[in-house]
Amino acid sequence: MKKDFLKYQAQTTPHPLGLEVSHAQGSYIHTTDGQSHLDFVAGVSACTLGHSHPKIVQAIKVQAEKYLHVMVYGEYAQQPAVELTKLLAENLPDGLNKTYLVNSGTEAIEGALKLARRATGRTQILAAHQAYHGNTMGSLSLMDFEERVQPFRPLVGDIAHINFNDTSQLSEITGQTAAVILETIQGGAGFIEPQNDYLKKVKARCEETGALLILDEIQPGFGRTGKLFGFQNYEVVPDILVMGKGMGGGLPIGAFTASEELMDLLSDNPKLGHITTFGGNPLIAASALTTLQELLHSQLIPDTLQKETLFRKHLKHPLIQEIRGRGLMLAALMKNSEIADRVVLEAKDRGLILFWLLFEKRAVRLTPPLTISSEEIVKGCGIIVDILNEIAAE
Repeated sequence: MKKDFLKYQAQTTPHPLGLEVSHAQGSYIHTTDGQSHLDFVAGVSACTLGHSHPKIVQAIKVQAEKYLHVMVYGEYAQQPAVELTKLLAENLPDGLNKTYLVNSGTEAIEGALKLARRATGRTQILAAHQAYHGNTMGSLSLMDFEERVQPFRPLVGDIAHINFNDTSQLSEITGQTAAVILETIQGGAGFIEPQNDYLKKVKARCEETGALLILDEIQPGFGRTGKLFGFQNYEVVPDILVMGKGMGGGLPIGAFTASEELMDLLSDNPKLGHITTFGGNPLIAASALTTLQELLHSQLIPDTLQKETLFRKHLKHPLIQEIRGRGLMLAALMKNSEIADRVVLEAKDRGLILFWLLFEKRAVRLTPPLTISSEEIVKGCGIIVDILNEIAAE
């Protein structure tokens, strides 16, 4: 299978990890050679309830027997999507009560950017240095990492960058600014949290100038930081909220949420201001609804903070400089990128799945399913420490 995988399926890097997957259950991915791999990545924060969660599997089966795709988004009322968007509104602050369902996080970013320009009549978008919001053209245009964007120029215009957590640059937000878009916690840059009420100060400046604040919750969202959404930790409410990844319980989905007044702008003048064929797909919406219900009716979200404590307790080593992040959105920063590479690759051979971050090459991603057990955390941390001990001994 790996041979055909490399020959026929387009790759994103010259050297993919290439595990040949047989099946996955709970916190483990099983490969065709009979090996079991403890998953500390969760499909890059996508498998919130682990692999093949029985409630999600059952919801998919039930919906599959009723109907699949019936009409493009927004034309027919379909129960899974209606219930999902209603439950989101019931659990979000006032002003975030209408949701547009799409197929991925990056598509949700595209929709949010369009909505900001439509609502304000302005064009300038401010993003953060070392931001990552996706790889479609609009999302890619928000990135300032020249190595990644240069081959695809020209990109979407009138985009500028500010430094995350730097309040001295808030004056860059002006009456020409349509929106400021920020990751609530910077992901690719190294799981960097906002400091000193930074997000509140950005929102205040946006209100002064008439700009909108877009918060990208594609990684922190759906319980990973001890709250349903990361922004709820920082006493700020965005004008437009973007979500994806863990929202679908392992199926592809994204969404952006705003007020009814804002969101209705996409339905007229022009009509079809944003359109998607498969957004709100009933099968995927059923999975997302079940994921959200399980998170809201269990202790999984508050338990992420206790599980964070376990990670921090069992990952103490001289070669780990710090652990960044919150809840189960963590990154262990090694002394250098070579150590991080060895940890990820050698862990794979020892039955533990780890991964990298986009820009911070010293980081090892720790984003397991929220359902991971304490015993599994201790086991995985032990493998990492064993590898580090061997590196230190060398």
